[in-house]
Order: sequence, then C-alpha cells, then structure tokens
Amino acid sequence: MLEQKSTEPELPEVEQGTLFDKEELDRLHVQRTQWEEGLVKKSVERIPEQDNLITTSGVPIERLYTPEDVRGLDYQHDLGYPGAYPYTRGVQPTMYRAKPWTMRMFAGFGTAEDTNKRFKYLLQQGQTGLSVAFDMATLYGYDTDHPLAAGEFGKCGVAISSLADMEVLFEGLPLDKITTSMTINSPASAIWAMYIANAEKRGFSMAQLGGTLQNDILKEYSAQKEFLFPPEPSMRLVTDTIEFGTRHMPRWNTISISGYHIREAGATAVQELAFTLADGLAYVDAALARGLKIDEFAPRLSFFFDVHNDFFEEIAKFRAGRRLWARLMKERYGAKDPRSMMLRCHAQTAGVSLTAQQPENNIIRTTIQALAAVLGGTNSLHTNSLDEALALPTESAALIALRTQQVIASESGVTNTIDPLGGSYFLEELTERTEKAALGYIERIDALGGVLACIQNGFFQREIAESAYRYQQEIDQHKRTIVGVNDYAIEEHIKVPTLYVDYEGEKAQIARLARVRHERNNQATQRALENLKRVAEGTENTMPAILEAVKSYATLGEIMDVFRDVFGDYMEPAVF
Repeated sequence: MLEQKSTEPELPEVEQGTLFDKEELDRLHVQRTQWEEGLVKKSVERIPEQDNLITTSGVPIERLYTPEDVRGLDYQHDLGYPGAYPYTRGVQPTMYRAKPWTMRMFAGFGTAEDTNKRFKYLLQQGQTGLSVAFDMATLYGYDTDHPLAAGEFGKCGVAISSLADMEVLFEGLPLDKITTSMTINSPASAIWAMYIANAEKRGFSMAQLGGTLQNDILKEYSAQKEFLFPPEPSMRLVTDTIEFGTRHMPRWNTISISGYHIREAGATAVQELAFTLADGLAYVDAALARGLKIDEFAPRLSFFFDVHNDFFEEIAKFRAGRRLWARLMKERYGAKDPRSMMLRCHAQTAGVSLTAQQPENNIIRTTIQALAAVLGGTNSLHTNSLDEALALPTESAALIALRTQQVIASESGVTNTIDPLGGSYFLEELTERTEKAALGYIERIDALGGVLACIQNGFFQREIAESAYRYQQEIDQHKRTIVGVNDYAIEEHIKVPTLYVDYEGEKAQIARLARVRHERNNQATQRALENLKRVAEGTENTMPAILEAVKSYATLGEIMDVFRDVFGDYMEPAVF
C-alpha cells in the first residue's frame, strides 16, 4: 500500500510570540493586587470562601484567571486553527458548523433479534451510527452454551456465538451507509471477522465498510480486566488487525484506544489521558515493528474517552489530548500526513457517575457531561440513560439520552462557532496544565520500561486504585457533594421502569447454536480451525485464517479455544 499523502494546504509558518506584552502584564499584576487587597479582602471577611477547590485530578482552582496566567501562550504554536496542527481547537476545519458529531448510542442486550430491533428504532429516531455492546460470555470468548456463560446471557450486551448470530444482528441494515462501532477486546479479531463475513455475504466489500473496533487490549490489564491471553500474544492479535485493516479496509478504524474504562476504574482525568496516549504509543511502536509506515496506519487510529462531572476539566482534557498527540506523532515519529497527527475520538458520558438514588438526576448529569464533550470537540458521542445504575436501558430511557444530544445540537447554539471557550484564561491555563501533567506521566512510563513493563510491575493498577480511593474518601468526608447520595438525600421508592432479559431468548440462542453445529460442514470447520492453530503457532497475520474459520461457521468459543491452546491463559500478578 502506497504511503498516504495529504492534499491539504499547509498554513504558512509564522514567528512565535505571546499574546500579551510585558508592560501590559505588569499593569494587570498591579491592578490585580489592588483588587485582592481591597474588594476581595473585604468580601472574604464578610463571607469566607470555600476551602480546597480542586478539579477531580487534584489541580487547585484559582479565584480568578487573567492574562497573567497564560502569559506564555503562543497562539499559532499552542492553539492554531481548527483542522490544522496542533489541532487544539478541533480536527475539522469547520467542526459542527458543517455537521454535528456522530450520535452513536451504545446498544445491545439479549438475542441478536432484540438488539436488531433496538438498532432500527434508534436509527429511526435520528441516531447516526451504531455501537454494539456484547454480553459477558462474548466478551470473554465463550459460546452461550458454555458452563461459564451460565446466568450471563444478554445482560450487558448482545450474545454473539457464530456468524449466524451476526447475520441476524445486522439483518436489513445498510452496512455501506452506516458506520458501526464494536466494543470488544480479547475476541475482537473473531467478532470483526464475523462482521466482515456477514457483509460480504450480503454483497458489501471490505473496502465499503466503515466503523471502529475497540480492540484495545492494553487497558484491559490495567483497568477492565477482560483479558484472556498474556500481553505479548494479545498485542500480536491487535497488530494483526491494524495491518489487515491498513491493507484492505481504508474506512475502518482498526482500534479505538480507550481511556473510558481506565476512568471508570477510578483514574483521574489526567491519568485517563496519559495512560490512554501511552497505550496508543505502544500500538504505534508495535505497528512500526511489524514493518508498517507511520503514515500508512496512524490516520485510522481512534480514541475513546470518558466524560465526567468536572465540566471545565473535561473540556481541557479533550483539547490537551489533541495537542499532545499531534506533537508526539510529529516530533517522536516524524509523521508527515496531517491525518496521522489528528486525535479523533468518541466520547461517552460517565457510567460511574450515575446513581441509583434519585435516578432522574442522571439526566442532568448526562446533559452536563454531553455538553462538555461537545465543547471539547468530540467526533462522536454516546449519552448514558437515566436507568443504567439499575439495569439495562429501556427504550424510553435510551430515547431521552439520544434526545439530549439532539437538543444540544439543534437548540443550544453551541455548534454555531468553533471551540467557543477557546481563549478563556481559565480554560487555556487548565489545558496547558493537563497537557504537561499527562506528558509527565508518559515520561514516567517510558522511564519504567514502557506500557508492558508497567502492566507487569503494577504501576497502572496502583495509580488507578489510589485515585479511586482518594475520590471515594472525598465523597465520604463530604469534600465532594454527590446530589442525592451524600447530600440532598430523600427517602424514596424507586419507580423507574427497568429492562430485564428473559430466559426464552437464551433458549432460542442455544438452539440456534446447536443448529449451526449440526448443519455446517464440520470437516471444513475442523480444517479451518487446524489451519488457524498452525498460523497462530507461527508468525503469519492471523486475520485471513480467522476469516476462513468464521465463514465455515466455527463458533467464537472454538476460535478462542485455539488461541487459548496456543497462547495460554493469563493470570494477573498480585499488586500491593
């Protein structure tokens, strides 16, 4: 594949310079001192200020921000223009003035039939992309009838055991016109192969397919813990998908490097950003070691971030992340294609912030978080439903969550101009602090031997655990207020309708699985699995062999068992 060349005109280089001259800053300093010793002192004597005002990352928040706080800000170097390096203000030149972000609601429960109906309903209601949640058995690479899958069918997503399930899941959907995101990690290559095989059966070529595969195995070891194999062979499988997608699927993001699960495990905003970008750099290094060129594959890397309650810190996180990633790609790896330097991301409002108490309050939390993601410049967004602290989202709750995005996009006016908070003294200073703190973490990770070494020595796990403990302490000690939980609590009987998965669907799923095993050509399936084992034991890219197995209707569990046999299971070392 030829190296991709950019057709975008580069902006002319200009001399660097700060926005404020020294004499003006000196005058402002005198005026600020007079203000603090006069008006502020009298006000504080009358009504004391709150103590210890900090962000969720522990950054102290000053009383007031002025040009003094951004005295070193260089517009061209630090902000630039949307769609141009360093992408602080957005990765597209016109951002939401051309079209809003992709509204991609995460959905999946029960059978493939159930989820297919939910997909069609959400598309009818104005959703613009699909995002698939898989159940626990699928996430761990087991078929629905496996003993370890008992009791987990369809409860946190849809059950997919074979190509037959994938055919039902996407029945009647225009796979060449929509983009599909799939949240799957250890079994990602097999699930992706099922998606590709189903599309080809329906007449869609690989090159027509657009979407994103989460496929980020590194964050599993530090946060979500849904790993199957040791880190090294797991990284091989991820690199196989990156290479295969680069060669055959130009519209597909072969990995979504995920900070979401790191944040949900208890990390701060700074840790989420730093650990996610560090994981991204590890994938870049692996792809380069495979022989790919940076500008071949980097344009299709994508990211996935959490959006928590601290409004301005979340906005700063997105802006700092774009700038830091652009600088790393350009300065560390010598990327030339502007698309290689763009941090394109999906965002999801914080599941961990939702409360079972007074669940209607979750609508308000989600709205604030969604607005922060939009003001931060996200490329696509999922908004959580009000009932997710209790059960799977009902159809009506999912609709409210989707309408939240639509109201922001259509009624708030925040899409009318690009990066409307850019230039805010507070936001620019917070963006700078966030970038420096994240880079400091990345440098520590490098010094400790890189991401794989930090997984083995427990660095990530300890940092996240300490942050989670500190945050919970702040809530318990009433240093942070969670409305309806540690303040403004009421005695209530929760009456929110909830969605539960019945056992009839599980019976139907197991019956379809039995039918697949009975009706397929078992000799062809066995040959495909034997070939997959041969490939896994060698150094070839595994994707073609996985595709062959999938098309012969080998089940997810059978494919993962081949890898378990070759690679072994992974047991996490104890961390103290």
